[in-house]
Amino acid sequence: MGTRSNSARLRAVESSSKTAARQEVLVSAIIPCLNEERTLGICIQKALDAFARRGIKGEVVVGDNGSTDRSVEIAESLGARVVHQPIKGYGAAISAAAGAAKGKYLIMADADDSYDWSQLDGFIDTLENGADLVMGNRFAGGIEDGAMPPLHRYLGNPVLSALARWLHRSPIRDFHCGMRGFTREAFEQMGARSPGMEFASEMVINAHRAGLDIREVPIKLYPDKRGRPPHLRSFRDGWRHLRLIIAHAPDTVYLLPGLILLVAGVFGLAALSRGPVTVGGQYFGIHFVALSSMATLIGLSAILLGMLAKVAIAIYHPNQRGRVVPWLKRGRPLEWLVGFGGVLTVAGFGADALLAFKWLFVGGPMEQSVHLVFAITTACVAGVVTMLSGFVLKLLLDNVNDWHEF
Repeated sequence: MGTRSNSARLRAVESSSKTAARQEVLVSAIIPCLNEERTLGICIQKALDAFARRGIKGEVVVGDNGSTDRSVEIAESLGARVVHQPIKGYGAAISAAAGAAKGKYLIMADADDSYDWSQLDGFIDTLENGADLVMGNRFAGGIEDGAMPPLHRYLGNPVLSALARWLHRSPIRDFHCGMRGFTREAFEQMGARSPGMEFASEMVINAHRAGLDIREVPIKLYPDKRGRPPHLRSFRDGWRHLRLIIAHAPDTVYLLPGLILLVAGVFGLAALSRGPVTVGGQYFGIHFVALSSMATLIGLSAILLGMLAKVAIAIYHPNQRGRVVPWLKRGRPLEWLVGFGGVLTVAGFGADALLAFKWLFVGGPMEQSVHLVFAITTACVAGVVTMLSGFVLKLLLDNVNDWHEF
């Protein structure tokens, strides 16, 4: 018993010592690197000079992504710590460096000297004033001629930022700025996992989900000084940002449109299942039955996929807030979905069987039942999809162990 008690005390002392050591460093400058020998030294020196000017203890941590030039040698000669990341990608390099950083605050920016590493005061002051994540805003601070390609400046960044603001209800004007600062705790809560350039979007989206305090500071963007093409590929990386922004917005992309379509489709099927109707001189016939069926199935599928998407996001980001996943965890979604889907399926196939029996043995024109057949077939498909989705949802929910409000 005494041995266990001593071991526990030793572990507590070791943990406390590590925490104290980390807290000695106020700011860690995080620089992703892949063959940046021409500008890396400039960035490191600017960050070190900023620490000295401000009179704080700081460090520079370089996340090297497999450089084959003198980048590592240059970084180490200037006193920076180099963390080697074999997994390729901007996000992977940032994650590796941030994970090894000791600072209370972490500030990240590129190694091409397009962001001014000597101007850290706005980020540090805003973090000291209580912000969790501080985003640079290049459009507010100024973009020098040649610093950003016209395609990015006038189309890519504005469109992607506007879409992200709409889908994620974000006030951030420059969603993809590469210079940003955050607390160590905020970085852990954001839990960004993407290895590529889309890591930048994921950070902001997850920060909003976690309810973090996000602010912007104006910064200036300067031309890339590496003298070679950038690692960024406009269409490849733009698509990666776009697909992540859309995939992480199930409320707006799946649930709300799905609910609207489902209600409209069910109403249409109910109104037209017995035959054509005329409203205000407008004839609603078989074509509108087909449209109602389509709206019902697409709407139901969107709602089910939206629930699956929210649970999938909660698996990877258990600190996020909201109400849907806790509600699902407290209830019995498998039983409800299988029960409801089963009733629809049995009723639909039963009604189909009765209609088939009537056509085969009683006779009569089949055309009179076409509207009803559409409604019944829709119910059959909806029932099967609902039941199968219930099993998939249960499978995902079993993996949501550590969750708060999502």
